[in-house]
Amino acid sequence: MLTLRTSPASPFGRKVRIAAAELGLEGRIAIERADTGDPADSLRRQNPLGKIPVLLLEDGQAIFDSRVIVEYLDGLAGGGRLIPAELAPRIRALTLQSLADGVADAAILQVYESRMRESAERSAKWVAYQAEKTTRALTALEARPPAARQVDVGAIAIACALGYLDLRFAGEWRSAHPKLVAWLDGFAAAVPAFAATAFAG
Repeated sequence: MLTLRTSPASPFGRKVRIAAAELGLEGRIAIERADTGDPADSLRRQNPLGKIPVLLLEDGQAIFDSRVIVEYLDGLAGGGRLIPAELAPRIRALTLQSLADGVADAAILQVYESRMRESAERSAKWVAYQAEKTTRALTALEARPPAARQVDVGAIAIACALGYLDLRFAGEWRSAHPKLVAWLDGFAAAVPAFAATAFAG
């Protein structure tokens, strides 16, 4: 049995969980909660960066981050399923994943700024800098959303990033991005694991 160490709200852990479901591997993966803020959590031995998600193989080997884990799972399922084998579509999917992961990173940094720092230490300039990344990325995605019914690593990553914005920023992105909203609705309808992995806390 493989073990996925993650947190229920993590967009990166969610990406891995959706990928596993799409590949028919979810029954082979146990989900174990990790606490990135706890120095006693074994996470820091499994990933020296102390970041999630981490996939533990049966021999104890630890794989991280989410991009590497999804590639491992895709290979485990035969390859070419979520990460296309052909060069052009592969690069498109991986580039979309990179963009989506950047959106999620920028959103998490904004959340951490208010969660981890005392109010007097917070930087409005830093928060705005991160928010601008999200704004530019969403503008680009609105102009050219992923293809309808596209289910590859890029589409999964975008859905998870948007889901995180819904969770932490009350869906503020939606009003200015109707095409992207419509795409996400279609993705959710086509991929039951998207709803099944939503944070319920």
